[in-house]
Amino acid sequence: MENTRCDVVIVGGGAAGLSAATTLARALRSVMVIDSGAPRNAPAAGVHGFLSRDGIRPGELLAAGRREVLSYGGTLIDGEAVSARRTPDGFDVMTDDGRRISGRRLLVTTGLTDELPPIEGLREQWGKGVVHCPYCHGWEIRGQRIGVLGTGPLSMHQALLFRQWSPEITLFLNDTVEPTDEEWEKLAARSITVVDGAVASVDAADGVLRGVTLRSGHAFDVQAVAVASRLEARSHLLESLGLVPQPHPSGAGRFVAVDPMGGATAVRGVYAAGNVTNPMAQVVTAAADGVMSGARINADLIDEETRWAVEGRFGPFSAASEDAVFTAVMGQRRYGLEVSDR
Repeated sequence: MENTRCDVVIVGGGAAGLSAATTLARALRSVMVIDSGAPRNAPAAGVHGFLSRDGIRPGELLAAGRREVLSYGGTLIDGEAVSARRTPDGFDVMTDDGRRISGRRLLVTTGLTDELPPIEGLREQWGKGVVHCPYCHGWEIRGQRIGVLGTGPLSMHQALLFRQWSPEITLFLNDTVEPTDEEWEKLAARSITVVDGAVASVDAADGVLRGVTLRSGHAFDVQAVAVASRLEARSHLLESLGLVPQPHPSGAGRFVAVDPMGGATAVRGVYAAGNVTNPMAQVVTAAADGVMSGARINADLIDEETRWAVEGRFGPFSAASEDAVFTAVMGQRRYGLEVSDR
């Protein structure tokens, strides 16, 4: 079984994980990113709200981030992290192909999963004709006939929000939304059409969304559909370390709570950043979270190494010699090996 050692293991190679890896690698840390290659925003045509990168394809953004990590000496591992455990020196992360990656610190940036209602055609149009965030997709569907699919309390907010981008909004209650008297007044004031009854399908032709059909058979001509998915943190790795996700205050799903200044969790040495901790974060927000976590982890490692220096020792993984310390500072750490004279 292959075993590789580093300062920081990062699980998740999206905007948060790659930003953290770049920050740590620039701080002369040995860092390894494990990524399964299944980004949440893969179906989207472009990333928006990211200054200087607006409209870039999600895959192109990640490819650029991976190149930056490699340019500073970071390591990328294609695979899925299946388990993690604490060790005397930090953490071991096991991958699906049997590799063991050991690190002094662990950062989890695995994002979230969008859980959609079981409506025919909805998943196939996800990220195309079916959208969730007006700041991500509103400009692209501005002025169109937009249907808002009722999934719960957030659907009212979504209908009023998308009204900013189009005067033709239809709220499908879908047997899940019951507006209050005050909400009915708001809908009427904003000229939002309300349709009762359960939705049977989201209809498309030649890959283009064409409308919505109710179980009653009534069809409605809309050009785009907005839906509030349930946002579930991809937290299995964190749960294996005792970190249980909790309900988000908005009711949108579940997230893992962390210290807002750098993503420290309740488990010493374990950090988390991006959508796994902030379901509402856009890509640029997740990237910023990663930078903050990288800086926080580096500061934590410096504190530890300073204690080692005061105590006259060198810590785990390293050769106990002055040369080993020198090579660590230069970003050329050779864990477990004697280092030749410089």
